[in-house]
Amino acid sequence: MAITLNNSLRYALIGFYAFAGTYHFINPDFYYELIPPYLPFPKIINYVSGIAEIMLAIGVGIAPLRALAVKGLIVMLIAFIPSHVYFIQAGSCVNDSLCVDPWIAWARLLVIHPLLILWAWKVKD
Repeated sequence: MAITLNNSLRYALIGFYAFAGTYHFINPDFYYELIPPYLPFPKIINYVSGIAEIMLAIGVGIAPLRALAVKGLIVMLIAFIPSHVYFIQAGSCVNDSLCVDPWIAWARLLVIHPLLILWAWKVKD
């Protein structure tokens, strides 16, 4: 198989989500404060998110599962939007976890997040 731009994007996406999912287990405290307080069971949400990211990354690497895994990533990214909104509402700073300039939090929601969705969609074939 020749290395193409699409293959490179796919491998990068697999690595990105495999690392991101693993990080939920390496440093779970980072994520707890980013989960909106109106959602119950933040520890379970964190670990389920990590498992989902890892499993979906693996699915992207398996051709017959790729389209379904990409759709799963997109649904997951949409499900993460309340967390981004909460982070902005919290002043772009949460206790013992993450503090950034407000423009970065907005860019994350309005630019980076849609680019992540587009990246996933691009590798579906």
